[in-house]
Amino acid sequence: MIRSVLSILAGIVVLTVTSFAIEAAVDPLLARMFPNALPDHAAITHNLPASVFMFFYTSLCVVAGGYVTGYLARRRPAQHAVAMGAVQAVLTIWAMISLPDVAPLRNWIVAILLAIPTAWLGGFLRAKQVERGV
Repeated sequence: MIRSVLSILAGIVVLTVTSFAIEAAVDPLLARMFPNALPDHAAITHNLPASVFMFFYTSLCVVAGGYVTGYLARRRPAQHAVAMGAVQAVLTIWAMISLPDVAPLRNWIVAILLAIPTAWLGGFLRAKQVERGV
């Protein structure tokens, strides 16, 4: 039980740290590359192409979190990853309610909808590795 909880928390930490690290590097780069279209963080979060890019790298981070969760859980990696995705979805809903002006509603909804399937993908990839004996 404790291993399961800790694996889920570790997955959340991995996805949070990696996504914030990428965002810290990408946002200034986008602002420098497109100064007229993306002069500040608010413009970046409200710009559709920039949001699509953000969904892409955030999804990869959630996959990584699901993989780490499945790896650390050892048994039933996909199920543990789904649980991690559900926790992430709940945390995203909480953030959306607490900080509604940080991003447009579409960004929050897409993040919530992608949390479980992308986390499952990470757990599924780990489960396939276990099946192959890797």
